[in-house]
Amino acid sequence: MDFYVILGVGPDASAAEIKRAYRRLSRRFHPGINPGDRTAEEAFARISQAYDVLMDPGRRQQYDAGERIETRSAPAGGPQFMEFDFSMRAHGAQASTFTELFAEILHPTPPAGDSRPEAGADLHATLTVPFEAQLTGDERQVVVIRQVSCAACAGSGRRQTAEARCPRCEGRGATRWTRGHMVFSKPCTTCEGTGRRRSDGCPVCGGQGRAVRSEAIAVRVPPGVHDGTQLHLQGYGHGGRNGGTNGDLYVTVHVAPHPTFTRHGDDLFCTVPIAVHEAVLGARVEGPALDGPFRLTLPPGTQGGRRFRVRGRGVPMASGETGDLVVEVRIVLPTAIDDRSKELIREFGRLNQEDVRKDLTTPSA
Repeated sequence: MDFYVILGVGPDASAAEIKRAYRRLSRRFHPGINPGDRTAEEAFARISQAYDVLMDPGRRQQYDAGERIETRSAPAGGPQFMEFDFSMRAHGAQASTFTELFAEILHPTPPAGDSRPEAGADLHATLTVPFEAQLTGDERQVVVIRQVSCAACAGSGRRQTAEARCPRCEGRGATRWTRGHMVFSKPCTTCEGTGRRRSDGCPVCGGQGRAVRSEAIAVRVPPGVHDGTQLHLQGYGHGGRNGGTNGDLYVTVHVAPHPTFTRHGDDLFCTVPIAVHEAVLGARVEGPALDGPFRLTLPPGTQGGRRFRVRGRGVPMASGETGDLVVEVRIVLPTAIDDRSKELIREFGRLNQEDVRKDLTTPSA
């Protein structure tokens, strides 16, 4: 294949002569002027190849020396400048701004049949559990609205149809448009440059490859969970496309407060009221805990606010051990007493005249 013969010029033709020959031949054989004519398309491809080589001084020198020349092609899916056409108007429906032109060149539209895997996005949800779940764990359900792979098209967004000529490019495999007097061409995104359409957008998911549905997901809350703990459920986020992996679900756990118990670290804290005589004489008291009643022995002379530790009755730890239950006693005075009780208390005071405020310091004047 002689490039000079293809363009109809001699081996000593100047660059200007080669350019004029190319423009003359491209007007005659361009696919946009000869829609559906495969012969014209093949001729135009040879003309473009010859022009590309002979207009490059280095490659032309290699060609004249008989060396092998690697042909160049435009980036797949991207626009390719074809020619200047001053016969077309620089305004109207086909004309546009340079901003739009560079947007199409730098950010080409992906093919309609793009089958690259696309990972799904992550989801986030919140879950509130009772205070007791910190000891025993719990299992709850969270309701999320997520995108799942469309069953009708297996997540591809396309469905197979009978093969037919592509209506967008009319079987040429490329679309042609102008920007002012510049003519551009790029592979047709509807048929991926084949000129034939073999699939169509899925009517169920609208070509998205995914459908939206509400789903209840079981969440296992482990014992020892803290308020604000985030649980990670792999694969329960939005579904991926074209075989892409699903996103993940992150559940933030909130622990409801308890009227009696509070938590500090892995220990539980509560307050137990005791009577005056129990504090003075000592006693065995019993109180309710989250995992059953507990018993506590108070020594004589127990002061209000004193804390007692019940081992192993707290929150389970990740290490397998368990925290403690810390019980604070609070002395409760009787609200009403009879004359006999009052006399006994006075007698108790006379027998025990210890100054309970002796440790208080007198402020300096």
